[in-house]
Amino acid sequence: MGGEVPEPRRLSRALNSGCGGVPEEALNLVLGYVDDPRDREAASLVCRRWHRIDALTRKHVTVGFCYAAEPARLLARFPRLESLAIKGKPRAAMYGLIPEDFGAYAAPWLAELAAPLECLKAVHLRRMTVTDGDIAVLVRARGHMLQVLKLDKCSGFSTDALRLVARSCRSLRTLFLEECDIINNGSEWLHELAVSNSVLVSLNFYMTELKVEPADLELLAKNCKSLISLKISECDLSDLIGFFQTSKALEEFAGGAFYEVGEYTKYEKVKFPPRLCLLGLTYMGTNEMSVIFPFSSTLKRLDLQYTLLTTEDHCQIIAKCPNLLVLEVRNVIGDRGLVVVADTCKKLRRLRIERGDDDPGQEEQGGVSQLGLTAVAVGCRELEYIAAYVSDITNGALESIGTFCKNLYDFRVVLLDREREIADLPLDNGVRALLRNCTKLRRFALYLRPGGLSDVGLGYIGQYSGNIQYMLLGNVGESDHGLIHFAMGCTKLRKLELRSCCFSERALALAVLQMPSLRYIWVQGYRASQTGRDLLLMARPFWNIEFAPPSPQSSYQLTVDGLPCVDSQAQVLAYYSLAGRRSDCPQWLIPLHPA
Repeated sequence: MGGEVPEPRRLSRALNSGCGGVPEEALNLVLGYVDDPRDREAASLVCRRWHRIDALTRKHVTVGFCYAAEPARLLARFPRLESLAIKGKPRAAMYGLIPEDFGAYAAPWLAELAAPLECLKAVHLRRMTVTDGDIAVLVRARGHMLQVLKLDKCSGFSTDALRLVARSCRSLRTLFLEECDIINNGSEWLHELAVSNSVLVSLNFYMTELKVEPADLELLAKNCKSLISLKISECDLSDLIGFFQTSKALEEFAGGAFYEVGEYTKYEKVKFPPRLCLLGLTYMGTNEMSVIFPFSSTLKRLDLQYTLLTTEDHCQIIAKCPNLLVLEVRNVIGDRGLVVVADTCKKLRRLRIERGDDDPGQEEQGGVSQLGLTAVAVGCRELEYIAAYVSDITNGALESIGTFCKNLYDFRVVLLDREREIADLPLDNGVRALLRNCTKLRRFALYLRPGGLSDVGLGYIGQYSGNIQYMLLGNVGESDHGLIHFAMGCTKLRKLELRSCCFSERALALAVLQMPSLRYIWVQGYRASQTGRDLLLMARPFWNIEFAPPSPQSSYQLTVDGLPCVDSQAQVLAYYSLAGRRSDCPQWLIPLHPA
């Protein structure tokens, strides 16, 4: 029954002779349904035939770090790509920890790939330096078929390039510019987009300095009946009444602003489109929040990070939003607000609690601690993502998250230094319970205060993080021994970031050698030498090591925000690369290997 089981020798011979005799047409069809890059990678290793078919049928590739590969090799390996994503500067650049002149230039990638990749329809560049010339190269080669252009936290280009995109890329469905540093040469690009495009589905220039003409948005809505997502820079909400009346299909809106806080009569005529379920408003105060009450029960995503709401205001709004899947707030929400979240939002999947103003008044009315986190863990058991800045935390709160939030795949906590004393440190047992129970975790970040995690706790992270692929740790551990013990357990970790740690240069190098899957490590603040000589202990083929020595001149200098200068502490960046040594290293970054 069920057929004869082949002998091992016969099975091996069948696999070796054409991989089981699967017809090539069938194999093409099957691999066409495989999108996960890890599954694709595994399939390509079966035999040369599968490797070739994977190369010809792969539609999307993400380059995790722009200096880890060469455009020419990518083109040779995947000549029929339809979608390409490239990541540039380290994540630390988003927090001002990487100097502006780091590099991560888009020019070589677009110059070498835009024309030869004849099937390319989608480009996503993240934290890269992109010039008007780079965009012009892309538009000339692929403008006639480009459907998706995402420039995420990029810099170096102007609205002149956006005007070229708007005029030339008439098939564009997604234009994403969120948090880009764009040179503003006028708002004509938006008018050009409204006139030239009739198929746009998503437009995002949220958190930019770009100016908005409400008439252009209204024209865009009239011409693009398929527009379902719009996230814009600041524009008075009362000027968007015509746009909202025209945008019948709109499901997501963010941006706008309540410029005249307290003058609700000015905004009482604002009526949002009937399908709207994803919302983020700017400068909304207590008197204006009633504008969202009529449809609050249908909201699935709510972003209150840039509002002027109090803790009580958060409680009132969230109590009317039982169907939220995503909630983004500042820590002014407080424990009281999180209790309301726990009681109301039973379907919640993602919770983000950003740091609020460093203002004593804000902290008095808000502030998130173990009380709020525990309430959310117990009440919102479908959570998959938690990122929170907290004023206090306990082992018990982490244990509760591990007990009730079994679906977590991404967990990030930053412990602020506002409280003089944290009673329940170190958090060793809580971290162990969380990691042991949340087996779906793939991304994990824990930024504490000195004493927040002992060597024992650091060892627990290594022991119970078998499936985690990305990790950020700050102020953890007590000695080099703890780091080595941690590293020995991280068999699947691919990307590691460390900040403000007590480890020696030698221990860092030896730890890297203990992590077989590690592809990338960035470290800031450790017991560094002036030359980085001990880092060479981790030297091996295809492993680039770059060192930024501490700057004695900057040790006592502060930025305009009152923070230490970015070059006051040593930094290490090491990564696997098939491209060899960088040719565009800035002067402050020293390539140690390859020499």
